[in-house]
Amino acid sequence: MIPVALQAEPDNFNASVRVPGAKFLAKTQHPTHRDFKGNNFWKNAAEDVYEAYSRVCAYTCRYIDTPYGSIDHFRSKSAHPHLSFEWSNFRLSLPRVNHHKAANASILDPFDVQPGWFVLDFPSCLVKPGDCLDHDVVDQINASIAGLKLNDDDSFVQDRSDIMMMYAEQVVTLTYLQRRRPFLAAEVERQGIDHVRAAALFKRLS
Repeated sequence: MIPVALQAEPDNFNASVRVPGAKFLAKTQHPTHRDFKGNNFWKNAAEDVYEAYSRVCAYTCRYIDTPYGSIDHFRSKSAHPHLSFEWSNFRLSLPRVNHHKAANASILDPFDVQPGWFVLDFPSCLVKPGDCLDHDVVDQINASIAGLKLNDDDSFVQDRSDIMMMYAEQVVTLTYLQRRRPFLAAEVERQGIDHVRAAALFKRLS
């Protein structure tokens, strides 16, 4: 994860999401998962969320190729129904990571994450806490890594490894990483990994 800045609320958000959502909540004050079906007005903002956050998952920092990804309610709908239709509670995510996160309240908010909190080990491409952090921050980072399955979901680790292999072979550039895998790009730059060093770290099995 890398820091994500809250983007401006779209002009049509109030009319298309907040107002119909408020009417629903006025009638259903303790909505269940079933109640939200058919009243998921946040989907009206899916394209806006996708574009506002540059099509990049807030948790895995992967570019989402297929519109429009998944809207994660950072504060879960079950525990915080009043935030179900609020722009500030939306995080763009891959559907897979949204499923992993679910209503887990121990996950760090990408809006609160600071540079260097999450780092990558090369060549394993496993996510770990940065150095010289307070113990409570390290605990939160580890809880987020575990809760989002950033290291336990093989598809996430394999994606990072595959992209780094492509970078080592000069199939993709740092500019590509910055646009499509910004967490990888940040770590490549921080650790000073150019194509030569990457080639030494990432070698295909013969």
